[in-house]
Amino acid sequence: MTVLPDDGLELAGEFPDVPHEQWQRLVAGVLRKSGKDVEGAEAEEALFTALEDGLTTRPLYTARDIAPEPGLPGFAPFVRGGRAEGNTVGGWDVRQRHTVADAAAVLADLENGVTSLWLTVGEGGIPVPALGRALDGVYLDLAPVVLDAGRDAEPAARELLRLYEERGVAPEAARGNLGADPLGHEARTGQLGEFAPAAGLARRCAAEYPGLRALTVDALPYHEAGGSAAQELGCSLATAVTYLRELTEAGLSVEQACAQLEFRYAATADQFLTIAKLRAARRLWARVAEVCGAPRAGAQLQHAVTSPVMMTRRDPWVNMLRTTIATLAAGAGGADSVTVLPFDHALGLPDGFARRIARNTSTILIEESHLSRVIDPAGGSWYVERLTDELAHAGWEFFRSIERAGGQAAALRSGHLGRELAETWQARTSKLAKRREPITGVSEFPNLGEKPVVRESAPEPPSGGLPRVRRDEAYETLRARSDAHLAATGSRPRIFLAAIGPAAAHTARLTFASNLFQAGGIEPVTEGTFEDSGASEVCLCSSDALYEERAAAVAAELRSAGAAHVFLAGRPGQYPGVDAYVFAGCDAVAVLSATLDRMGVS
Repeated sequence: MTVLPDDGLELAGEFPDVPHEQWQRLVAGVLRKSGKDVEGAEAEEALFTALEDGLTTRPLYTARDIAPEPGLPGFAPFVRGGRAEGNTVGGWDVRQRHTVADAAAVLADLENGVTSLWLTVGEGGIPVPALGRALDGVYLDLAPVVLDAGRDAEPAARELLRLYEERGVAPEAARGNLGADPLGHEARTGQLGEFAPAAGLARRCAAEYPGLRALTVDALPYHEAGGSAAQELGCSLATAVTYLRELTEAGLSVEQACAQLEFRYAATADQFLTIAKLRAARRLWARVAEVCGAPRAGAQLQHAVTSPVMMTRRDPWVNMLRTTIATLAAGAGGADSVTVLPFDHALGLPDGFARRIARNTSTILIEESHLSRVIDPAGGSWYVERLTDELAHAGWEFFRSIERAGGQAAALRSGHLGRELAETWQARTSKLAKRREPITGVSEFPNLGEKPVVRESAPEPPSGGLPRVRRDEAYETLRARSDAHLAATGSRPRIFLAAIGPAAAHTARLTFASNLFQAGGIEPVTEGTFEDSGASEVCLCSSDALYEERAAAVAAELRSAGAAHVFLAGRPGQYPGVDAYVFAGCDAVAVLSATLDRMGVS
């Protein structure tokens, strides 16, 4: 621990110490005003937020929230980074993804800030024979290349190595990753992974190409199947341990085997969870290396990718905000390489503008925000250190459950892993449906009048294994039904919002109901009369006091005017003539789906 010299100044020395119990009493006083009569620790617990994996975040963290010593950057357990200098020299590696053989787009990226290439080759990407065309004009001794070739990993690697030789790149100058990942490919496709080709590539890299790694431990298939942060960590550990066993059996030492692995994780807009996940991943891998007798080989090389699960098809411009937060988190979490998926990723092939915004996201954070100038900027935060520790334990437990199931391959083939991930996603789906996890532009603040963003179709990625999920999928299904109705009839399904009383009484619930129904593609009508609205259903909007006075009469009046179904915006009550209620926390997807069904929107 660094001891600072006594300069006669004491931080906040003029303020008296405030005990934790005093803060709890103040919290209890605020909660009493909202009707919660709790005291002491119970008052604090009322403000806890439940996360996945059984974790919770608390409203206040103090020095009492101890966590294991994270060590120093570049030293075991590598929580603070795998390199002593971190990303302070030039920032993190800005790695951009390409799925088509477009040399002009590749060169435009490299000329404008991208420092390495991630190429999807083979099925769902660039044909292996076209790899040279995709890299036409690229200085392969300057730009590292990372392959993602699935079942074509061996031929794609051979082709890249041939290009190195053909273009006169010295073996020691070649850098990147050949991308063999048999278990990741099996998770994607359900096809059994073959380890022998990957082991052969690893032996060749270890012997001839010191700057090349042969294998990727890709956790994205498990993230994209709906897995939690701890499940992502556990799957990556189980996969890496499997590869360690295979590589050492193939003749590599533990140190050599560790040096052939690169880990890929998702970075989400949950910034603190992403920071903690990357820090926990390094700690866990350091522990594995230590147990295997090679503690100095435990520095994990990390590639972070902004989460495809969080990308939306509606209002895709908001994806720029999501990827910016995720990139900030990846950088603060110490990722060695970061890929920012373009904001139109979910719609097809990105255009030039989307690629520019993607690469500039890292450039701005590195060059203008100077995020990379501080090593582990979140380190020392009681919250981040505690969350890192808790997430590491949860990830380790999930890893152990996979090992008990026979290892990663057995867990995949038996369906055990798929069931675990599906269970996690089902719980999250419920929160999304109830808008407990809001999606800006989709479940919150949707815009039915937005012009759709159209992109050229991207190559179809491999499938047949674990599913690929998206946060917006339930709402996207509803909006697609509305779009089809609009195309067939010239108008969207409508609902009339009946405002009762003055604006002060109805505005909040009118706004709430308008947002909710638009999330399902149902156009709210707030002007004129119900008879002129073209709607068959209605939603009453007002205050609780006015509902008591007028809801039944207004509902009866609207019934007589032809309303087939009457909603009330507010908590369920006993109001004659009201069929259903919409309120914060209701199952919005179920409500909207049933409403479209009644309206005859297929």
